[in-house]
Amino acid sequence: MKAKVSLKTVIISALLLVCGLNASADNKSNFIYNSEEVNGMKVAETVYKMDGNTLANYMKYNYKYDDQNRMTESEALKWNSTKNAWGNDICIRYAYQGKTMTTTYYKWNSKKGEYVLVPEMTVIMDNPNM
Repeated sequence: MKAKVSLKTVIISALLLVCGLNASADNKSNFIYNSEEVNGMKVAETVYKMDGNTLANYMKYNYKYDDQNRMTESEALKWNSTKNAWGNDICIRYAYQGKTMTTTYYKWNSKKGEYVLVPEMTVIMDNPNM
């Protein structure tokens, strides 16, 4: 299936999907975002959730780019309070070929210790701005 959308729209949609998959349904929750940039590019973002008067780790996102500053990977990690560590959750990889961009989704499989492809969520799109 091919659709004409801009690259920014695809990236924003993918990020919103990841955030939506992991966001709490509680509208009273407050989230605080802390972004990390390198050479003007966002490489990570940590999301904290207000827990009373303190902030608690909630989600962390890591981003990778190619030499043309196009996002090639977006990884979402969830906070595991039992292990007191970040745990892998979802990885979205972007591949570019000409005017076509392929977005491939992977879900973390703890038994295998690796990301596993979710083929039904793979999307191929033409970008008219390229």
